[in-house]
Amino acid sequence: MVIIGGGATGAGIALDAAARGYQVALFEQHDFGKGTSSRSTKLIHGGVRYLEQGNITLVRDALRERGRLHKNVPHLVYPLPTVLPLYRWWESAYYSLGLKAYDLLAGRWGLGKSRRLSKAKTVELLPTIQRKNLHGAVCYYDAGFDDTRLLVSIVQTATNLGAVCLNYTPVENFIQQGDGIAGVVVKDRESGETVEVSAKVVINAAGPFSDRVRQLSDPQAKPYLAASQGIHLVVDQKFLPGDSALIVPKTSDGRIIFAIPWHNHVLIGTTDTPLVSVSLEPKPRQDEINFLLKTVAEYLEPAPTTKDVLSVFAGIRPLVRQDGAGKTSKLGRDHSIHVSPQGLVTILGGKWTTYRKMAEDCVNRAAESANLPSQACTTTEQPILGGTGPALDGPLQVYGSLGPDVVKLIESRPEYAELLDDALPYQAGQVVWAARYESARTVEDVLARRLRALFLNSRAAVRSAPRVAKLLAEELDRDQAWQDQQIMDFTALAEQYLITT
Repeated sequence: MVIIGGGATGAGIALDAAARGYQVALFEQHDFGKGTSSRSTKLIHGGVRYLEQGNITLVRDALRERGRLHKNVPHLVYPLPTVLPLYRWWESAYYSLGLKAYDLLAGRWGLGKSRRLSKAKTVELLPTIQRKNLHGAVCYYDAGFDDTRLLVSIVQTATNLGAVCLNYTPVENFIQQGDGIAGVVVKDRESGETVEVSAKVVINAAGPFSDRVRQLSDPQAKPYLAASQGIHLVVDQKFLPGDSALIVPKTSDGRIIFAIPWHNHVLIGTTDTPLVSVSLEPKPRQDEINFLLKTVAEYLEPAPTTKDVLSVFAGIRPLVRQDGAGKTSKLGRDHSIHVSPQGLVTILGGKWTTYRKMAEDCVNRAAESANLPSQACTTTEQPILGGTGPALDGPLQVYGSLGPDVVKLIESRPEYAELLDDALPYQAGQVVWAARYESARTVEDVLARRLRALFLNSRAAVRSAPRVAKLLAEELDRDQAWQDQQIMDFTALAEQYLITT
């Protein structure tokens, strides 16, 4: 099997297929998770709003997958108490009833039972909550996570099971054999070499770029996707101290807004803006920024303003088109799988929470389409690398059971223990680890996805870039000109994560 796309869906498919014993090659045009999969709201959740829409099956499946992820990757997927403040007398019964249904659908996979909170308890959990007219709250449990740390672990797990997973290898064309597809033509962006890779079946898991991949095979293929953009703001933890998330259940555009504790910062999101075209680096719009700040200002005191935003980023949802659906915010997050007349298997839609189930369904369909020997899925109990033992406390927790090995590397040279920047907890040795063991090839790979510096504090990330470039150059045998170009490229990229006034 050849898989096109190295986001959550593609990596999940690679893991599932390799675990079944199939030969697997995955090709990603940029870095793993460069697109949608690094830009989520950092929640593994059933989808409270999908419950309100009546999509019981999606919610039930997502809650089950949430429980499995927490079991298989406990160092990266963790219970997150989420508080819904109540400002009207009737809201308590309304939301409590809905969240009890959420608990029931989770069943044995639940992470904690929902409960009503007094005003005093609400303020204890959310010290900065707006107290005027506050009656109390309802608290329920979902899970928080680090999206690209999980993605890197999935890729590593698939590789350990025999899959070949390569970043910076875009698929440029298909190998045609008769009326069908017999493989792909890929380009190694570092060497410039072009390689033909034969395959019994090719899977298109390119997320927002899935339609472009389909049109490589069939230029007349009609688009399946209705893309939308969601942005997130990151601010200091002082705006939402503690370990609980805040949920705003209904906004003017029909979405839910969250404020979530994440890596000792607070992440606020998200919006829903329909897009005409998609890009690898979508740009936040000023009206989206204003909308989030205005919405959260009604609930937090003090509330963050433009000058308090440490980083802003946008992500693209690859939603499946539905006739007559209207707003993209009304489109569901179900996934769908299509097989073209040429045999290209395309998987569309879905969300991070259900990536494993999506992969299972896709590998089943691909194996059937290509008449491959049937093999049972094993990923429901498959531990992800790092999830098989105790994790360290603190910033190195994201490595799970590999944490002691990271510490050993950091301790091997005194300079590896130095912080990249005083505003963030990342050490120089983590850059070396990312280059040696996590396929990091650029300053951006390290500061955006192996470490989360760009998403947490874009100015601190820029200050870290020269040191990261030097460390990478030593590991990858690059010269000073390469370092200078990397610093320049990353600085230009990071400007898009800043709000300039």
